[in-house]
Amino acid sequence: MKRFLTLIALIITAAAPLRAANEIQVVTSPGGITAWLVEEQSIPMVSMQFYFKGGGSLDPADKQGATNLMMGLLEEGATGITATEFAERSDELGARFSFDAGRDSTSVTASMLTANLDQSIALLRLALIEPTFDQVAFDRVQGQVFSILRSDATDPSAIASDRFQELAYPGHPYARNPDGTLETVAALTPDDMRVAFARALTKDRLIIGVVGAISAQELAPLLDDLLGDLPDTSVGEVPDTQVALSGGVEVIPFDTPQSVALFGHAGLSRDDPDYLTAYVLNHIMGGRATTARLTVEVRKKRGLTYGISTFLLPFQHAAVYMGHLNSGNDTMAEAIEIIQAEWAKMAEHGVTQQELDQAKRYLTGAYALRFSGNAAIAGILTGLQVADLGVDYISTRNDLVNAVTLDDINRVAARLYQPENLQFVVVGQPVGLVE
Repeated sequence: MKRFLTLIALIITAAAPLRAANEIQVVTSPGGITAWLVEEQSIPMVSMQFYFKGGGSLDPADKQGATNLMMGLLEEGATGITATEFAERSDELGARFSFDAGRDSTSVTASMLTANLDQSIALLRLALIEPTFDQVAFDRVQGQVFSILRSDATDPSAIASDRFQELAYPGHPYARNPDGTLETVAALTPDDMRVAFARALTKDRLIIGVVGAISAQELAPLLDDLLGDLPDTSVGEVPDTQVALSGGVEVIPFDTPQSVALFGHAGLSRDDPDYLTAYVLNHIMGGRATTARLTVEVRKKRGLTYGISTFLLPFQHAAVYMGHLNSGNDTMAEAIEIIQAEWAKMAEHGVTQQELDQAKRYLTGAYALRFSGNAAIAGILTGLQVADLGVDYISTRNDLVNAVTLDDINRVAARLYQPENLQFVVVGQPVGLVE
């Protein structure tokens, strides 16, 4: 009963921001910059997310890791302000900024008090428009990246991820680690940061989500003040490609008592008409619920892992469907056999009506919990725009989930699940596992 009441409380807590998120306004600045806004005056704060398409995949092969390092430098000093002064000023204003880079995008998130909004925007503008990339800051952040890369070199999950990407996307920028390598990062210079900045942070790549105590009339001119001096366009595009996985098992020997495995094959792009059905299907196979098939078969029944999950990754230029688990060296081979069997079973027989109904209840009931605050909603707003889902998607999403039929989901199961192409990359010392 206590757990049930806690869940009800969480849903009620999330209901207010969810209702607010249904009221999305499309705001266009005088200079032509567009943002999606959810005005929520109950808390005197504003959260923003600025999403730039492209990310580390835009890096030339010999400059691998440039975008990642550049984003790490944006709060490390700008015209007239040092890194220390930037941090101190952020604290004084109660503003929080983060600058991130991934394979498909770079992003900037900001949370600011409305009382200090103008000053916080001015500070953020320095980082986005006038970064200095001075040598001292460059050396410091480059050293931090070196430390991360050295740590990843001894992390079985990172090793598996790098190899899986190489197998999935041979010859494509996706095959490269967006953080770079020790060699490529060592060769970078502050001038490379300026080139990466001009390539990655441009208005034609920009998507914006804003949530909080700000009106559309206030937001429109603010967008121009903050972002109007960004370059309009940039050079460089990432080509579309195909996932090249064709099945099998590859073992990378590593001295560890527990093996790590990544597995997967081609997935569905976010604009595929079957994507939402595939999302429901994935929940049944390897989602977060304790009733997921792989959780039941691999963890509950046999105790071969503490956790196993699968997930759709609709990258912009080639989508992949992946899974992850850790298992003891003496049990990994058995776990893989079970996954292969469940993959084939799903492809051939699909799911039952009971599984589909259970998945619908979970996915529709849990949806409100995503809208846990302004920052979370700002991220959802950018995600909706990236996926080109429309301003009404939040209010219609649960209806779309509930509209999935048994015939729909079993047709998509036969399409999505490709047991003959299911590729495993295992890092560890698995016993009895044949490549």
